[in-house]
Amino acid sequence: MKKQDISENLVNLAYLAIGSNLGSKIRNIEITKVELEKYKIKILRSSSYYISESWPDPSMPNYINIIIKIKTSLTPLELLKICNLIELKLGRVRGKKNAPRTCDIDIIDYDKKILNENNSQLILPHPRMSKRNFVLLPLFEVDKSWKHPKSKINIVNLINSLPVKDLRSIKQI
Repeated sequence: MKKQDISENLVNLAYLAIGSNLGSKIRNIEITKVELEKYKIKILRSSSYYISESWPDPSMPNYINIIIKIKTSLTPLELLKICNLIELKLGRVRGKKNAPRTCDIDIIDYDKKILNENNSQLILPHPRMSKRNFVLLPLFEVDKSWKHPKSKINIVNLINSLPVKDLRSIKQI
């Protein structure tokens, strides 16, 4: 899906999941969006906020999540570096896996690319996205015709494959 932008740069479409379960969650997400735009990342669409239980430990604070559709001339690894930088700027401390955090940014899909090199810092599309209600429901809101780049399964079928308890445990706010 490469398109020539007015500036003649190759432009890539990507989807980012942004979540927070510490501090002022919605404010953290909004600051993240502002920070992304400072790096020539154009936000085309943003989903509503979704509140969901913390995974894998529901006793941790609930998450607020969104999906944004962006266009960028950054490469996937450049985009990942920017996302990691913004997470740090918002106070994310990389400690225990799945620990609560002020900011979490995941690249869900980058221009339909499939990237899974051994010891790569980045796997595309995101390897666990098709099992996550907090990714699939906001992604559907942003792009109802989205298909998984690897499996080619459309977003509606991915949502329908989620357990009912996962569909009931998330709320649009």
